[in-house]
Amino acid sequence: MNLLFVCRSSLHHCIRMPGTRFDQYASVIREPPIMSMDTQRGFTLIELMVVLVIIGTVSATVSMSIKPDPAALLRKDAERLAHMLHIAQVEARVDGRPITLLVDGKGFGFARRAEQGVGYDRFMNDPQLRFRAWETPSIRISVDPAQRVVSGPEWIVAPLRIQLSDGERSLSLQRSSLDQLQVVSPP
Repeated sequence: MNLLFVCRSSLHHCIRMPGTRFDQYASVIREPPIMSMDTQRGFTLIELMVVLVIIGTVSATVSMSIKPDPAALLRKDAERLAHMLHIAQVEARVDGRPITLLVDGKGFGFARRAEQGVGYDRFMNDPQLRFRAWETPSIRISVDPAQRVVSGPEWIVAPLRIQLSDGERSLSLQRSSLDQLQVVSPP
């Protein structure tokens, strides 16, 4: 009588050989059984697509409900203003004409005297110094000492501090006499 024992390997089945000891077996390689439709396991393509649509809908809903941090918006406005002031300073040194910062509650931009000496150039077509809107909804700006912010061709400038506030938080943009700009949080 032959006894069938399943070994640990996937394709080997052990058969007890007649006339041998119980612990001696010969290995025989057999073809793996063909799986019928009833025994197959897995997901259909439609089931996978439904799961992907559900995951996409949930992630879109979550990402739409997340609002930007107001403090991060204020910091972004301050850093962008510092970057634009640096660009204005470089442009003023190259061109030799002073550039003035124009600020209101909606945004900021720059202006300088036109090359002909009549009127002002407001950098409407300049991709860097054009008027830009604030990202912070309601922002207040104050300059200390109270003066116009002018970037000129000089290498040594008067230090100043520009305070940006949204009513709850505030940041300062400090310019040193060597025209180094730094965004700092007030103590």
